[in-house]
Amino acid sequence: MSIHPIDVPFNKRHLCWFCEEPSNQTFEYLRLPHTPHPSLAIPACNECKQLAKANMLTSIWDCRAAVKDQLIIKYQKHLAIGHNWTEQELKESEFSCKVFEGFKNSAWMMYNIAKDRVNAKGWQISIDEQPISEEHDYSALQAFSFDDIEFSSITQAISHYSKTLGVSSEFVTQLVSVLGKQQFAKALTLARLNIGVTKGRQRQIIQDVMHEKDALS
Repeated sequence: MSIHPIDVPFNKRHLCWFCEEPSNQTFEYLRLPHTPHPSLAIPACNECKQLAKANMLTSIWDCRAAVKDQLIIKYQKHLAIGHNWTEQELKESEFSCKVFEGFKNSAWMMYNIAKDRVNAKGWQISIDEQPISEEHDYSALQAFSFDDIEFSSITQAISHYSKTLGVSSEFVTQLVSVLGKQQFAKALTLARLNIGVTKGRQRQIIQDVMHEKDALS
């Protein structure tokens, strides 16, 4: 299977495609039959790479949406600084002890770093200067509808139904990655039938599903 390195604009060299922080690694997104693009090699920082590997889903855009969701969750406290304070309020705050003084000096910087990572747009993906998607199509590619409910992304749907049905969101994510969006109902059914099974059993189920798909293709 050929893995295609994406083009990197000159001003984006050494940056993560997901969050635009400095990066020196590559995330390989391997194409499955339902993936709407070829296998890709994407510049990524270590943190985003690990998040992306755990949330492959059905396309690189769905994967990126999941990475953004995870960054928001992970840096929720940092992002909350901007809701609770302004930069001027922090500067004028009267924190005296060393702990709070440290917070005063670094809080706004932490907020801006987290905010910029979450808001980073990356860049349009192209291979040998041939774009594989237009930027204005991203939201359409990410949107997902199930049971007459409109979700902004597949990850939002997974989160919703995982909480509603009491199933593992990680397991559903893996199932959707293998089955594709079109078989979201099957992914939920398999997850519901296997609530509480071990991680090893989950891996075996994923392998069985992959073998079943290979046999049908």
